[in-house]
Amino acid sequence: MCGIVCYVGPKQCSTLIFEALQKLEYRGYDSAGIAVTDGQRIDVARAEGKLANLWHAMEDHPLRGTVGIGHTRWATHGKPSETNAHPHLVDGVAVVHNGILENHLELRGELSKAGARFSSETDTEILAHLISRALPQSKSLLEAVRRSLQRVRGSYAVAVMSTGDPERIIVAKNASPLVLGLGEGEMFAASDIPALLPHTRKVVFLEEQEIAEMTTEAIHIQSLAGEPIIREPRIISWSPVQAEKEGYKHFMLKEIHQQPRVVEDTLSGRISVENGDVAAELIGLGETAARRIRRVVLVACGTSYHASLVGKYWIESLAKVPAEVEVASEYRARGPLVDPNDLVIGVSQSGETIDTLEAIKVAKRGAAQVLAIANVLDSAIPRTCEGALYTHAGPEIGVASTKCFTAQLTALLMLAVYLGRRRDTLSADRARTILSGLIEIPALMRKTLELEPQLAEIARKYATARDFLFLGRNLSYPIALEGALKLKEISYIHAEGYPAGEMKHGPIALIDENLPVVVVMPRDDSYDRIIGNVEEVRARGGKVIALATAGSTELADMDVEMFELPKCLTELSPLLSVVPLQLLAYHVADFKGTDVDQPRNLAKTVTVE
Repeated sequence: MCGIVCYVGPKQCSTLIFEALQKLEYRGYDSAGIAVTDGQRIDVARAEGKLANLWHAMEDHPLRGTVGIGHTRWATHGKPSETNAHPHLVDGVAVVHNGILENHLELRGELSKAGARFSSETDTEILAHLISRALPQSKSLLEAVRRSLQRVRGSYAVAVMSTGDPERIIVAKNASPLVLGLGEGEMFAASDIPALLPHTRKVVFLEEQEIAEMTTEAIHIQSLAGEPIIREPRIISWSPVQAEKEGYKHFMLKEIHQQPRVVEDTLSGRISVENGDVAAELIGLGETAARRIRRVVLVACGTSYHASLVGKYWIESLAKVPAEVEVASEYRARGPLVDPNDLVIGVSQSGETIDTLEAIKVAKRGAAQVLAIANVLDSAIPRTCEGALYTHAGPEIGVASTKCFTAQLTALLMLAVYLGRRRDTLSADRARTILSGLIEIPALMRKTLELEPQLAEIARKYATARDFLFLGRNLSYPIALEGALKLKEISYIHAEGYPAGEMKHGPIALIDENLPVVVVMPRDDSYDRIIGNVEEVRARGGKVIALATAGSTELADMDVEMFELPKCLTELSPLLSVVPLQLLAYHVADFKGTDVDQPRNLAKTVTVE
């Protein structure tokens, strides 16, 4: 959620910071700002809305200096406005902040009584006041920031600069991501890796309750208690070109078309068809631990929740262990029963989703085994867990997830096979069949992507619809949920996903000639029953868009819009059927002219509650 960029070095840095903020636009924001210092004073430019507005503000009032911080804000405390945009400058102290300070009202009241005057509605400005007041009693800016952070409760990634110490920036983190970049004679910090890639591949991840001092020559890390920390940097292999559109109109469309390669990359080196198995050392869960599991609980949010619902089917059918899927925010809120023989899996694209992170901490306190499925190396959730199964989707820029979803499905199926083989509930022959089918999926995905022109025409036909209904049974029910989510996220059309068997228990009242009904119906054990659902929709005048396995002749004589999916193993159908739903949502949104890559009110990485 939001983005932070910091620079200390020899270069005039306002443009550098601005371009780095552009790399973080996918995280979602509603205002932006930059502060730089020339060693004498701090100049600030801020603007509501898109970064283009900030650029115009910088053209009107150029920022000159070689030390600077930048921020894209997503409103939590106070409406989107220039006044509430970061950085906040108080008595020569400039601050940017991601997260939420839980005791902000208490601190604001205390500061107001002491004579502080606030110019914004944000909780972040409180930090600027605390630090400016701590400076006279502190030996350094680092100490003033540390003392101030010890007074706050909540989540934060924060960056601070001061006219009193203009050659350094102080950064700190607690439950909100921050990555340090090491250059030659210059240092960087950012909320995510893509902002750093044009400048350095050498990074260090700041951990919980750590603080760091950045100068042109070095970055020194300490615990919030003041203990020095030495951490070896990592070399990131992602290239800047991975974050470019590569000729596609939108990042989302590029990422939909990347999915065959993403599945290949996520499988690479991890499976053996010959042995019918998954490599134990790459799964993140030891064999002894896998055998003693009595229950699996998957905790996730949004698209990751839908992937987890599919994972539940696979884990129960292949590993024969009870599996539950929990909305992470609800799991952490209700005080769940946790057992040491539980395996609790946090599924998160970013690895920073705050509700999923907190749910994992609840599970750890109950002595459960905890495993992460995430796309970002060394992000907060994997670091909190005992093991991590990483997806290899690469940077996903579009806010509405596509390729990370299919990468998660791939990882969950590998995990289910791994558990089944360790627990002797899945034979080598059956595992070989599944893994052989999984290897074929990328080619079948490419064939499915050839449906795009037809889907674009259907999207044009129904782009003015006010509502959509998505139906599915068994493994296709979570895909119906995901299809509805994608459509509402980027087109702003109301859409609902439902189990097809529940249609008669309410949603059937919505069906008339104005309601498009998307039915996900691969040829599986529930196919005959869902044909009945199609007939029920048609009898009431509803418009049916059917995704069915090639050769489904029963639909040929029906008045439906039919899209044929390549034949594959029944268990693998979600990996194919989700692709047309992503394309349908994309083209509806494109025809409507909405902001496909950065839909309103949404953020890529949700690090606030």
